[in-house]
Amino acid sequence: MQMDAQIRERDRLISLDRYDVLDTPSEEGFDRITRLTRRLFGVSMSTITFIDGHRLWFKSQQGMAMGQTSKEEAFCDTVIRGTGPLVVSDTLADTRYSHNPFVLGDPHIRFYAGVPLRTPDGHNIGTLSAMDSKPRDVEETDLQVLSDLASIVMDELELRMTASTDELTGALSRRAFREEAGRAIALALRHGHELSCVCFDLDHFKSINDGHGHAMGDLVLRESVATCIETLRQSDLLGRMGGEEFAILLPHTGPATAMKVAEKVRAAVAGLPIIGTNGKIPVSASFGVSTLGQGVCDIDELLKRADIALYSAKTSGRNKCVEWVDAETAPPVVRRRVLKAGVISFNGGRSAIDCTVRNLSPVSAGLDVINVNDVPQRFKLQIKSDALYRACRIVAKRERHVEVEFW
Repeated sequence: MQMDAQIRERDRLISLDRYDVLDTPSEEGFDRITRLTRRLFGVSMSTITFIDGHRLWFKSQQGMAMGQTSKEEAFCDTVIRGTGPLVVSDTLADTRYSHNPFVLGDPHIRFYAGVPLRTPDGHNIGTLSAMDSKPRDVEETDLQVLSDLASIVMDELELRMTASTDELTGALSRRAFREEAGRAIALALRHGHELSCVCFDLDHFKSINDGHGHAMGDLVLRESVATCIETLRQSDLLGRMGGEEFAILLPHTGPATAMKVAEKVRAAVAGLPIIGTNGKIPVSASFGVSTLGQGVCDIDELLKRADIALYSAKTSGRNKCVEWVDAETAPPVVRRRVLKAGVISFNGGRSAIDCTVRNLSPVSAGLDVINVNDVPQRFKLQIKSDALYRACRIVAKRERHVEVEFW
Protein backbone atom coordinates (compact mmCIF):
# COMPACT_ATOMS: atom_id res chain seq x y z
CA MET A 1 0.00 0.00 0.00
CA GLN A 2 2.81 2.40 0.90
CA MET A 3 4.58 1.68 -2.39
CA ASP A 4 1.30 2.28 -4.28
CA ALA A 5 0.95 5.68 -2.56
CA GLN A 6 4.53 6.59 -3.49
CA ILE A 7 3.92 5.66 -7.12
CA ARG A 8 0.69 7.69 -7.18
CA GLU A 9 2.48 10.72 -5.75
CA ARG A 10 5.30 10.32 -8.27
CA ASP A 11 2.82 10.20 -11.15
CA ARG A 12 0.87 13.14 -9.70
CA LEU A 13 3.98 15.32 -9.64
CA ILE A 14 4.88 14.29 -13.19
CA SER A 15 1.38 15.34 -14.28
CA LEU A 16 1.72 18.68 -12.43
CA ASP A 17 5.11 19.31 -14.02
CA ARG A 18 3.63 19.00 -17.52
CA TYR A 19 1.62 22.18 -16.97
CA ASP A 20 4.75 24.17 -15.94
CA VAL A 21 2.53 26.39 -13.77
CA LEU A 22 4.51 26.55 -10.51
CA ASP A 23 6.05 29.96 -9.73
CA THR A 24 4.52 31.59 -12.81
CA PRO A 25 3.12 35.15 -12.74
CA SER A 26 -0.52 35.91 -11.92
CA GLU A 27 -2.95 35.68 -14.83
CA GLU A 28 -6.33 37.32 -15.18
CA GLY A 29 -7.99 34.10 -16.32
CA PHE A 30 -7.31 32.48 -12.96
CA ASP A 31 -7.92 35.62 -10.89
CA ARG A 32 -11.34 35.95 -12.51
CA ILE A 33 -12.29 32.50 -11.21
CA THR A 34 -11.27 33.21 -7.60
CA ARG A 35 -13.12 36.54 -7.69
CA LEU A 36 -16.21 34.77 -9.01
CA THR A 37 -15.93 32.03 -6.37
CA ARG A 38 -15.72 34.62 -3.63
CA ARG A 39 -18.81 36.46 -4.89
CA LEU A 40 -20.92 33.37 -5.59
CA PHE A 41 -20.32 31.86 -2.16
CA GLY A 42 -20.22 35.13 -0.24
CA VAL A 43 -16.94 34.16 1.41
CA SER A 44 -13.96 36.29 2.40
CA MET A 45 -11.28 34.08 0.80
CA SER A 46 -10.79 32.02 -2.33
CA THR A 47 -7.68 30.36 -3.77
CA ILE A 48 -6.42 28.34 -6.71
CA THR A 49 -3.67 26.22 -5.21
CA PHE A 50 -1.11 23.83 -6.68
CA ILE A 51 0.77 21.37 -4.48
CA ASP A 52 4.25 20.03 -5.17
CA GLY A 53 6.40 17.89 -2.91
CA HIS A 54 6.61 20.26 0.05
CA ARG A 55 4.29 23.25 -0.28
CA LEU A 56 1.04 24.85 -1.30
CA TRP A 57 1.64 27.47 -3.98
CA PHE A 58 -1.16 29.91 -4.77
CA LYS A 59 -1.63 30.68 -8.43
CA SER A 60 -4.50 33.02 -7.50
CA GLN A 61 -5.88 34.20 -4.20
CA GLN A 62 -8.51 36.61 -2.98
CA GLY A 63 -8.64 37.82 0.62
CA MET A 64 -5.30 36.27 1.60
CA ALA A 65 -1.73 37.52 1.53
CA MET A 66 0.30 34.28 1.43
CA GLY A 67 2.29 33.33 -1.67
CA GLN A 68 3.10 29.81 -0.52
CA THR A 69 3.08 27.75 2.65
CA SER A 70 4.01 24.31 3.89
CA LYS A 71 1.54 21.61 2.92
CA GLU A 72 1.74 20.12 6.41
CA GLU A 73 -1.71 20.28 8.05
CA ALA A 74 -3.13 22.18 5.04
CA PHE A 75 -6.77 21.61 4.05
CA CYS A 76 -5.76 21.50 0.37
CA ASP A 77 -3.39 18.59 0.95
CA THR A 78 -6.33 16.61 2.37
CA VAL A 79 -8.42 17.44 -0.72
CA ILE A 80 -5.89 16.15 -3.26
CA ARG A 81 -5.58 12.86 -1.39
CA GLY A 82 -9.32 12.25 -1.66
CA THR A 83 -11.69 11.70 -4.54
CA GLY A 84 -14.20 14.50 -4.04
CA PRO A 85 -14.92 17.76 -2.26
CA LEU A 86 -13.92 18.52 1.33
CA VAL A 87 -16.38 20.62 3.35
CA VAL A 88 -15.80 21.74 6.93
CA SER A 89 -18.73 23.88 8.06
CA ASP A 90 -17.15 24.91 11.37
CA THR A 91 -13.47 24.10 11.85
CA LEU A 92 -13.52 24.79 15.59
CA ALA A 93 -16.33 22.24 16.02
CA ASP A 94 -14.46 19.59 14.02
CA THR A 95 -11.87 17.68 16.05
CA ARG A 96 -9.85 16.99 12.89
CA TYR A 97 -9.16 20.70 12.38
CA SER A 98 -9.89 22.52 15.65
CA HIS A 99 -6.17 22.72 16.49
CA ASN A 100 -5.04 23.43 12.93
CA PRO A 101 -2.59 26.38 12.75
CA PHE A 102 -4.53 27.89 9.84
CA VAL A 103 -7.62 27.88 12.05
CA LEU A 104 -6.06 29.19 15.26
CA GLY A 105 -3.80 31.64 13.42
CA ASP A 106 -3.80 33.52 10.12
CA PRO A 107 -5.93 33.38 8.04
CA HIS A 108 -8.32 32.11 10.79
CA ILE A 109 -10.30 29.67 8.65
CA ARG A 110 -13.68 28.76 10.22
CA PHE A 111 -15.30 27.47 7.02
CA TYR A 112 -13.62 25.53 4.23
CA ALA A 113 -14.92 24.05 0.99
CA GLY A 114 -12.46 22.73 -1.59
CA VAL A 115 -12.61 20.59 -4.72
CA PRO A 116 -9.65 18.96 -6.46
CA LEU A 117 -8.18 20.21 -9.72
CA ARG A 118 -8.10 16.93 -11.60
CA THR A 119 -6.16 16.35 -14.80
CA PRO A 120 -7.61 14.39 -17.74
CA ASP A 121 -5.47 11.41 -16.67
CA GLY A 122 -7.01 11.44 -13.18
CA HIS A 123 -4.37 13.15 -11.00
CA ASN A 124 -5.26 15.77 -8.39
CA ILE A 125 -2.65 18.51 -8.80
CA GLY A 126 -4.29 21.24 -6.72
CA THR A 127 -7.52 22.70 -5.42
CA LEU A 128 -10.10 25.43 -5.89
CA SER A 129 -11.11 26.55 -2.41
CA ALA A 130 -13.72 28.82 -0.82
CA MET A 131 -13.01 29.88 2.79
CA ASP A 132 -14.45 32.19 5.39
CA SER A 133 -13.62 33.46 8.86
CA LYS A 134 -17.03 32.42 10.17
CA PRO A 135 -18.93 29.11 10.06
CA ARG A 136 -21.44 28.42 7.29
CA ASP A 137 -23.27 25.61 5.51
CA VAL A 138 -23.28 24.69 1.83
CA GLU A 139 -25.83 22.93 -0.35
CA GLU A 140 -25.06 20.13 -2.78
CA THR A 141 -25.78 22.53 -5.64
CA ASP A 142 -23.08 24.85 -4.26
CA LEU A 143 -20.53 22.07 -4.44
CA GLN A 144 -21.56 21.35 -8.02
CA VAL A 145 -20.93 25.01 -8.89
CA LEU A 146 -17.52 24.83 -7.21
CA SER A 147 -16.71 21.66 -9.18
CA ASP A 148 -17.75 23.36 -12.43
CA LEU A 149 -15.46 26.28 -11.64
CA ALA A 150 -12.62 23.83 -10.94
CA SER A 151 -13.20 22.34 -14.39
CA ILE A 152 -12.88 25.83 -15.86
CA VAL A 153 -9.54 26.19 -14.05
CA MET A 154 -8.32 23.01 -15.74
CA ASP A 155 -9.62 24.23 -19.11
CA GLU A 156 -7.66 27.45 -18.56
CA LEU A 157 -4.54 25.42 -17.77
CA GLU A 158 -4.94 23.41 -20.97
CA LEU A 159 -5.32 26.64 -22.99
CA ARG A 160 -2.30 28.13 -21.24
CA MET A 161 -0.16 25.22 -22.42
CA THR A 162 -0.81 26.24 -26.02
CA ALA A 163 -0.10 29.96 -25.48
CA SER A 164 3.21 31.13 -26.91
CA THR A 165 3.28 34.71 -25.57
CA ASP A 166 2.75 36.34 -22.20
CA GLU A 167 -0.51 38.28 -22.35
CA LEU A 168 0.72 41.30 -20.36
CA THR A 169 4.19 41.92 -21.78
CA GLY A 170 4.27 40.25 -25.20
CA ALA A 171 7.38 38.27 -24.22
CA LEU A 172 7.43 34.53 -24.88
CA SER A 173 5.64 32.45 -22.27
CA ARG A 174 7.88 30.36 -20.07
CA ARG A 175 6.90 27.16 -21.84
CA ALA A 176 7.41 28.67 -25.30
CA PHE A 177 10.78 30.13 -24.28
CA ARG A 178 11.99 26.76 -23.00
CA GLU A 179 10.87 25.00 -26.17
CA GLU A 180 12.46 27.57 -28.51
CA ALA A 181 15.62 27.67 -26.39
CA GLY A 182 15.87 23.88 -26.49
CA ARG A 183 15.84 23.93 -30.29
CA ALA A 184 18.43 26.75 -30.41
CA ILE A 185 20.73 24.88 -28.02
CA ALA A 186 20.46 21.68 -30.06
CA LEU A 187 21.50 23.60 -33.18
CA ALA A 188 24.37 25.29 -31.37
CA LEU A 189 25.69 21.97 -30.07
CA ARG A 190 25.33 20.30 -33.46
CA HIS A 191 27.18 23.02 -35.35
CA GLY A 192 29.56 24.17 -32.63
CA HIS A 193 28.11 27.68 -32.34
CA GLU A 194 28.45 29.87 -29.28
CA LEU A 195 25.30 30.60 -27.29
CA SER A 196 24.62 32.50 -24.08
CA CYS A 197 21.76 33.06 -21.67
CA VAL A 198 20.88 36.12 -19.60
CA CYS A 199 18.47 36.04 -16.66
CA PHE A 200 17.29 39.32 -15.19
CA ASP A 201 14.97 40.41 -12.42
CA LEU A 202 13.50 43.87 -11.82
CA ASP A 203 14.86 45.33 -8.57
CA HIS A 204 12.49 46.20 -5.72
CA PHE A 205 9.48 45.44 -7.91
CA LYS A 206 7.24 44.70 -4.93
CA SER A 207 7.79 48.24 -3.66
CA ILE A 208 6.57 49.59 -7.00
CA ASN A 209 3.37 47.56 -6.75
CA ASP A 210 2.89 48.46 -3.10
CA GLY A 211 3.72 52.15 -3.47
CA HIS A 212 2.21 52.97 -6.86
CA GLY A 213 -0.38 50.24 -7.49
CA HIS A 214 -0.47 47.16 -9.67
CA ALA A 215 -1.47 49.12 -12.76
CA MET A 216 1.81 51.04 -12.55
CA GLY A 217 3.65 47.78 -11.88
CA ASP A 218 2.14 46.32 -15.06
CA LEU A 219 3.28 49.43 -16.96
CA VAL A 220 6.84 48.96 -15.67
CA LEU A 221 6.80 45.33 -16.83
CA ARG A 222 5.50 46.26 -20.30
CA GLU A 223 7.97 49.12 -20.76
CA SER A 224 10.88 47.01 -19.54
CA VAL A 225 10.08 44.29 -22.06
CA ALA A 226 9.56 46.83 -24.84
CA THR A 227 12.97 48.42 -24.25
CA CYS A 228 14.60 44.98 -24.15
CA ILE A 229 13.08 44.05 -27.50
CA GLU A 230 14.32 47.34 -28.98
CA THR A 231 17.83 46.58 -27.69
CA LEU A 232 18.05 42.93 -28.77
CA ARG A 233 18.42 41.35 -32.20
CA GLN A 234 15.48 39.71 -33.95
CA SER A 235 17.18 36.33 -33.56
CA ASP A 236 17.36 36.68 -29.76
CA LEU A 237 14.66 35.14 -27.55
CA LEU A 238 13.02 36.92 -24.63
CA GLY A 239 10.76 35.06 -22.21
CA ARG A 240 8.88 35.88 -19.02
CA MET A 241 9.86 33.24 -16.48
CA GLY A 242 8.07 34.58 -13.39
CA GLY A 243 6.39 37.71 -12.04
CA GLU A 244 9.26 40.14 -12.70
CA GLU A 245 11.80 37.55 -13.87
CA PHE A 246 12.87 37.26 -17.50
CA ALA A 247 15.36 35.31 -19.59
CA ILE A 248 17.13 36.13 -22.84
CA LEU A 249 18.75 33.59 -25.16
CA LEU A 250 21.55 34.92 -27.37
CA PRO A 251 22.46 32.60 -30.27
CA HIS A 252 25.95 32.93 -31.79
CA THR A 253 27.08 34.89 -28.74
CA GLY A 254 30.07 34.20 -26.48
CA PRO A 255 30.51 35.26 -22.86
CA ALA A 256 32.25 38.61 -23.49
CA THR A 257 29.62 39.76 -25.98
CA ALA A 258 26.80 38.44 -23.76
CA MET A 259 28.06 40.59 -20.89
CA LYS A 260 28.06 43.62 -23.20
CA VAL A 261 24.48 42.85 -24.27
CA ALA A 262 23.42 42.44 -20.65
CA GLU A 263 25.03 45.77 -19.75
CA LYS A 264 23.31 47.47 -22.68
CA VAL A 265 19.91 46.13 -21.60
CA ARG A 266 20.62 47.05 -17.97
CA ALA A 267 21.36 50.65 -18.96
CA ALA A 268 18.24 50.83 -21.15
CA VAL A 269 15.98 49.58 -18.32
CA ALA A 270 17.60 51.96 -15.82
CA GLY A 271 16.91 54.85 -18.20
CA LEU A 272 13.18 54.20 -18.57
CA PRO A 273 11.17 57.42 -18.04
CA ILE A 274 8.33 55.92 -15.98
CA ILE A 275 6.35 58.73 -14.34
CA GLY A 276 4.09 58.09 -11.34
CA THR A 277 1.85 60.38 -9.33
CA ASN A 278 4.84 61.57 -7.30
CA GLY A 279 7.32 61.93 -10.15
CA LYS A 280 9.70 59.54 -11.86
CA ILE A 281 9.70 55.93 -10.64
CA PRO A 282 13.23 54.52 -10.40
CA VAL A 283 13.48 51.27 -12.36
CA SER A 284 16.49 48.97 -12.47
CA ALA A 285 17.26 45.29 -12.95
CA SER A 286 19.95 42.79 -11.96
CA PHE A 287 21.45 40.41 -14.54
CA GLY A 288 23.15 37.02 -14.56
CA VAL A 289 24.95 35.61 -17.62
CA SER A 290 25.88 32.02 -18.49
CA THR A 291 27.30 30.42 -21.64
CA LEU A 292 26.87 27.08 -23.41
CA GLY A 293 29.76 24.70 -22.84
CA GLN A 294 31.77 23.52 -19.85
CA GLY A 295 29.29 20.82 -18.93
CA VAL A 296 26.18 22.72 -20.07
CA CYS A 297 24.08 20.92 -22.66
CA ASP A 298 20.48 21.92 -21.92
CA ILE A 299 18.34 24.92 -21.06
CA ASP A 300 17.85 23.88 -17.44
CA GLU A 301 21.54 24.01 -16.59
CA LEU A 302 22.01 27.19 -18.60
CA LEU A 303 19.17 28.90 -16.74
CA LYS A 304 20.37 27.58 -13.39
CA ARG A 305 23.84 29.06 -13.86
CA ALA A 306 22.49 32.38 -15.07
CA ASP A 307 20.15 32.42 -12.07
CA ILE A 308 23.07 31.81 -9.68
CA ALA A 309 24.91 34.74 -11.25
CA LEU A 310 21.73 36.84 -11.00
CA TYR A 311 21.47 36.04 -7.31
CA SER A 312 25.06 37.20 -6.90
CA ALA A 313 24.18 40.49 -8.64
CA LYS A 314 21.23 40.93 -6.28
CA THR A 315 23.23 40.27 -3.12
CA SER A 316 26.13 42.49 -4.18
CA GLY A 317 24.08 45.66 -4.66
CA ARG A 318 21.61 45.16 -7.55
CA ASN A 319 21.47 47.05 -10.88
CA LYS A 320 24.53 45.22 -12.18
CA CYS A 321 25.58 42.35 -14.44
CA VAL A 322 27.41 39.26 -13.15
CA GLU A 323 28.82 36.36 -15.18
CA TRP A 324 28.59 32.82 -13.86
CA VAL A 325 31.95 31.38 -12.87
CA ASP A 326 32.86 27.80 -12.08
CA ALA A 327 33.32 27.81 -8.31
CA GLU A 328 32.65 25.57 -5.33
CA THR A 329 29.32 27.33 -4.82
CA ALA A 330 28.16 26.37 -8.30
CA PRO A 331 29.02 22.74 -9.11
CA PRO A 332 29.22 22.12 -12.88
CA VAL A 333 27.50 18.72 -12.87
CA VAL A 334 24.68 18.53 -15.41
CA ARG A 335 21.41 17.48 -13.79
CA ARG A 336 18.07 16.50 -15.27
CA ARG A 337 14.99 18.56 -14.49
CA VAL A 338 12.55 16.70 -12.25
CA LEU A 339 9.66 17.37 -9.86
CA LYS A 340 9.85 14.83 -7.05
CA ALA A 341 8.76 14.73 -3.41
CA GLY A 342 11.69 14.44 -1.00
CA VAL A 343 12.38 14.39 2.72
CA ILE A 344 15.35 16.06 4.42
CA SER A 345 16.24 13.98 7.49
CA PHE A 346 18.64 14.97 10.32
CA ASN A 347 19.20 14.66 14.09
CA GLY A 348 19.51 10.91 13.69
CA GLY A 349 16.21 10.74 11.84
CA ARG A 350 14.29 12.54 14.59
CA SER A 351 13.80 15.70 12.50
CA ALA A 352 12.43 15.91 8.96
CA ILE A 353 11.61 18.64 6.44
CA ASP A 354 9.57 18.08 3.28
CA CYS A 355 11.21 19.34 0.09
CA THR A 356 10.71 19.24 -3.66
CA VAL A 357 13.57 17.91 -5.75
CA ARG A 358 13.79 20.15 -8.81
CA ASN A 359 16.90 18.70 -10.49
CA LEU A 360 18.93 15.58 -9.94
CA SER A 361 22.12 13.78 -10.99
CA PRO A 362 23.89 10.70 -9.60
CA VAL A 363 26.07 12.96 -7.44
CA SER A 364 24.02 16.09 -6.66
CA ALA A 365 20.57 17.69 -6.51
CA GLY A 366 18.71 21.00 -6.29
CA LEU A 367 16.01 21.20 -3.60
CA ASP A 368 13.20 23.66 -2.94
CA VAL A 369 12.19 24.24 0.69
CA ILE A 370 9.98 26.66 2.59
CA ASN A 371 12.89 28.14 4.59
CA VAL A 372 16.58 27.49 3.86
CA ASN A 373 17.48 28.56 7.41
CA ASP A 374 15.79 25.43 8.76
CA VAL A 375 18.05 23.12 6.73
CA PRO A 376 21.31 21.97 8.39
CA GLN A 377 24.62 21.93 6.48
CA ARG A 378 24.63 18.12 6.38
CA PHE A 379 21.61 15.82 6.23
CA LYS A 380 20.18 12.78 4.49
CA LEU A 381 17.87 13.10 1.48
CA GLN A 382 15.19 10.51 0.83
CA ILE A 383 13.24 10.25 -2.43
CA LYS A 384 10.82 7.46 -1.66
CA SER A 385 9.48 7.05 -5.20
CA ASP A 386 13.04 6.35 -6.44
CA ALA A 387 14.11 4.36 -3.36
CA LEU A 388 16.96 6.88 -3.06
CA TYR A 389 18.63 7.66 0.28
CA ARG A 390 21.77 9.81 0.20
CA ALA A 391 23.91 11.73 2.65
CA CYS A 392 24.19 15.36 1.50
CA ARG A 393 26.09 18.53 2.17
CA ILE A 394 24.96 21.99 1.09
CA VAL A 395 27.21 23.69 -1.46
CA ALA A 396 25.02 26.71 -2.20
CA LYS A 397 21.79 28.25 -0.98
CA ARG A 398 19.52 31.07 -1.99
CA GLU A 399 15.96 32.02 -1.14
CA ARG A 400 13.92 28.80 -0.72
CA HIS A 401 16.48 26.70 -2.64
CA VAL A 402 19.59 24.67 -1.75
CA GLU A 403 22.17 22.97 -3.95
CA VAL A 404 23.61 19.78 -2.47
CA GLU A 405 26.28 17.21 -3.24
CA PHE A 406 25.99 13.57 -2.24
CA TRP A 407 28.80 12.06 -0.19
